[in-house]
Amino acid sequence: MRAALPLAIVVGVIAYAWTHFAFNFTFHWFTAGDLGNGLELPRNFQLIVPAGFVGWGFFFAAGADNRAIVKVATGVLSGGLAALATIALSSTTADFPDFWGIALWVGVFSVPLVLLGAFDEWLSVPASFGAFASVFFYWIATGLDFWFPSGGGGPNTVAALADPTTAGTGAFGGVISMPYGWMWFSISVSMLCGILLGVASVRLTGLVTGLFGRGDQAIVDGDGSAQPQRV
Repeated sequence: MRAALPLAIVVGVIAYAWTHFAFNFTFHWFTAGDLGNGLELPRNFQLIVPAGFVGWGFFFAAGADNRAIVKVATGVLSGGLAALATIALSSTTADFPDFWGIALWVGVFSVPLVLLGAFDEWLSVPASFGAFASVFFYWIATGLDFWFPSGGGGPNTVAALADPTTAGTGAFGGVISMPYGWMWFSISVSMLCGILLGVASVRLTGLVTGLFGRGDQAIVDGDGSAQPQRV
């Protein structure tokens, strides 16, 4: 446990910094108007806190090294693009209130995501599925835009939010409603940020243990766990 302490502390600090930055970016800094409750209306591009942690986790699961950066990044992009195509095609095939079009294209795009495992030197299939699921989940949270009529809302303004016909069907009364293209972009960027968080956590842990560590030093194993090493 002592060997894992530097990594745990660094992860905790970076997790705090990411959460604080992303929430403030979305609800205070990069915004489109005052909601009147201390928060502001997010713009269509948002930093999604959980998506960052998902990308971070897959970086560790892929080995937390330079190859993991490439594998998880390609996984995020391939899975995210597959989800984007699923949304577009399923909404065209069978729109609200029928779900069979969504189910059909989820099944169809699951096949190439698995087949991409043949390129496991360059791509993480688990990260592809994780990105696909993250985009799909946030599509639901932001109003099922395109499949549900006006689900992503109208103009991204406080005035539009006050009108039920333009507010969208996203969570918090339409506050996070957005067009599905922007939703995909927000999730993808946030997951890629998660990879950078993982890289920072590994590098800073090495710096901390190098400056202050004595005896057992934590190194990150391929499964993301910390293993002791005598120094």
